[in-house]
Amino acid sequence: MRFLKKLWHKQSEEEKNMHEKLNIGIILGSTREGRVSPLVGEWVKTIADQRGDAHYEIVDIKDYQLPLLGEGDAPGIAKWNGKLAELDGFVFIVQEYNHSLAASLKNALDLAREAWNNKAAGIVSYGSTGGARAAEHLRGIMGELMIADVRTHPTLSLFHDFTGQEFTPQDVHLETVNLMLDQVNAWGSALKPLRK
Repeated sequence: MRFLKKLWHKQSEEEKNMHEKLNIGIILGSTREGRVSPLVGEWVKTIADQRGDAHYEIVDIKDYQLPLLGEGDAPGIAKWNGKLAELDGFVFIVQEYNHSLAASLKNALDLAREAWNNKAAGIVSYGSTGGARAAEHLRGIMGELMIADVRTHPTLSLFHDFTGQEFTPQDVHLETVNLMLDQVNAWGSALKPLRK
């Protein structure tokens, strides 16, 4: 009887964990002046918030004033790791610079380790080719950090989704963003027991 009680308790804890809403950080991957990543991030958050399936928040690397890796132990590093530890998954807003991702995002990835492990992530990228090359570089980095990246990947074109500094996304992206969020939530829930 004691064994059955234990088993039932374990199953109800697992069910409870499966039904708790995840905390998903929408990470802005650029810190440069004139960046458009805040516009893209807010657009993704607006779509995400309408779903009601998770808690979504914008996480702006710029707010943490991170030093370059190996150039000091600024308070921002601990704050950055603390924020990442609160999150169950991520959506990276990635822009392509010279066929890769921004140095600020690479540095932010490198300044944490365990806080990334066993979490799910999606990518929304933009650039002249939809930011595809930056996203592919990011996937390799995420593999090393034990972040499970999902397949669906909304790509935004500088020629069709932006007018100068204005962000005017095409309606076709709505379905892709929602599918990507479905996958991030499913994988994020599946990985949650590994982080206990």
